[in-house]
Amino acid sequence: MTITQLYYVLAVAEHKNFTLAAEKCFVTQPTLSMQIQKLEEELDIQIFDRSKKPIQLTEIGEKIVEQARSIVNESDRIKDIVDQQKGYFGGDFKIGIIPTVMPTLLPMFLNNFVKKYPKINLIIEELTTDEIIKRLKNGQLDAAIAATPLEEDSIKEVVLYYEPFVGYFPENHPNYHKTEIEIDDLDLENVLLLQDGHCFRDGILNLCKNANQIRSNHFQIESGSFETLVKLADEGLGFTLLPYLHTLDLKEKDKLKLRHFKEPRPAREVSLIFPKKELKLHIIDALRSTISGVVKGAIAFHNVQIISPLQKK
Repeated sequence: MTITQLYYVLAVAEHKNFTLAAEKCFVTQPTLSMQIQKLEEELDIQIFDRSKKPIQLTEIGEKIVEQARSIVNESDRIKDIVDQQKGYFGGDFKIGIIPTVMPTLLPMFLNNFVKKYPKINLIIEELTTDEIIKRLKNGQLDAAIAATPLEEDSIKEVVLYYEPFVGYFPENHPNYHKTEIEIDDLDLENVLLLQDGHCFRDGILNLCKNANQIRSNHFQIESGSFETLVKLADEGLGFTLLPYLHTLDLKEKDKLKLRHFKEPRPAREVSLIFPKKELKLHIIDALRSTISGVVKGAIAFHNVQIISPLQKK
């Protein structure tokens, strides 16, 4: 049994296709298939059910993949130990970012980071919080940027910034004429929300503490993007709440429709998160330092009330 064989098994388990797995491992399909077959012969079991399309893990195969993932992750840690000891800033670094943070934060820090650490190959994916937690736990991500706290024992959270919620009200809405708003000013029957699965949506529901009341007698509108929510609000279909950084890119005429909450302002906590056993801490610290350096000039709110992204039962 070799670590290379385990890498191949994990690739097939992920892609459910021998040809695609071989491409991802940069080997020929016959080579990959032969190594997996040798492992199966050595163990005297079948890891994959090749009769099904797509290929599926057998019952024992699922257990083997779980253990193989642990072994491969631990083997990768040996190189991480050496890199950290040498202070080497290089190699692949896999990071996930939630959709409501990615479009505003990534352009702010990516160019600076790449210029400062040209040998680090950032592999960035836009992922939901649930998918991020799953991948951090199984070793498919080195770190992530998400709304916190998440209350995960195996994951460490380092706060990057606090981002207030900002109301966006069309001219025909009563709150348009206010200078500041309060939570009680929100008409829950007309709030426009992101689709289920977005932690910013869950934050709004937690802020209002009335998730079961957010229904309309006429319609219920949910969207996958803030841009769509803003356009719907402009059409007089309701109002929405936006994260502060997103408001910076609005047109000047649209910024007139923004209303901040009275202090302490409800806000989300955005953190750099990573497994507590993560060894690439020098890269994580470099990432944290770069992001903090660019964000502190854009966000300077201190008197805030942190709204949890966790769904309330």
